[in-house]
Amino acid sequence: MLQQNTNHILMVRPANFGFNEETAQNNAFQTNDTSISQSEISQKAVQEFDDFVSKLRGAGVQVTVAEDSVHPIKPDAVFPNNWISLHPNGLIITYPMYAPTRRLERQITVMDTIKSNFTVREHIDMTAYELDNLYLEGTGSMIFDRKHKLVYACLSPRTDENILSQFCKYTDYEKVVFTSVDEKGQDIYHTNVMMAMGEGFVVICMDSVKDKVENQKLRAIFERTNKEIVEISMEQMNSFAGNMLQVCNAEGEGILVMSSQAYHSLNSSQIEQLSKHTQILHSSLNTIETYGGGSARCMMAEVFLSPQK
Repeated sequence: MLQQNTNHILMVRPANFGFNEETAQNNAFQTNDTSISQSEISQKAVQEFDDFVSKLRGAGVQVTVAEDSVHPIKPDAVFPNNWISLHPNGLIITYPMYAPTRRLERQITVMDTIKSNFTVREHIDMTAYELDNLYLEGTGSMIFDRKHKLVYACLSPRTDENILSQFCKYTDYEKVVFTSVDEKGQDIYHTNVMMAMGEGFVVICMDSVKDKVENQKLRAIFERTNKEIVEISMEQMNSFAGNMLQVCNAEGEGILVMSSQAYHSLNSSQIEQLSKHTQILHSSLNTIETYGGGSARCMMAEVFLSPQK
């Protein structure tokens, strides 16, 4: 049986973090606050990144850090989970990206870091779908229940169902698709801002799944797969409470990772619910959240590859 969580993650230290106008077209979580300079934004993001890595390592999580190249400029390089996933048996998959600037993140330096640290036996490249303006943005678009071989996805301009079906053929997963919208009726751009899967629980904004049939279908699948539903509100989702990732330490103990903003948006009963299943770790990511429109989960690419001997 596949393990749900890993104790090893890949992160990319950003060289030029900043607001990306291309991604802001359908990412309602981004804000272009011009009160501080671009260089200050970048410096603050690097500090948040370094503090986050330090906390993860302090909790016993292995972190491999790849350095973003200075050129070309890639404002979202800190979010590698959207363009690559790293699977058991030496498989890596690279994905088609909506924004042309984000396609630049599939850089040789990061791939070299992966191949020098881990055993890669197969590379499935799905990026040609960009030629048809079709996209599937990695574990931003897809949430895995690995033990039950299910992949959840809310459809959006960045998550195409046909490519998702192709992914399922490659990996022998079964897709669970639905629609999810914010309070203005706009598509949620990535599944991982409204949903997070853990051992024995799922964090999800069910209020964003307006279709009653889809809502009930999700609840039925969660019940069948023994996932306790930890419901978050639209307001909590907007504070990145859905953008969590459960990892584990060397002893296999679960650690649910999130931003401090996400943590402080939770109420005591939600924290109590989660604490029955897992430890909780949070770190301040305010700059990255504000300008990048992504949070803790987006910054971590799970590594299920074997380490190089």
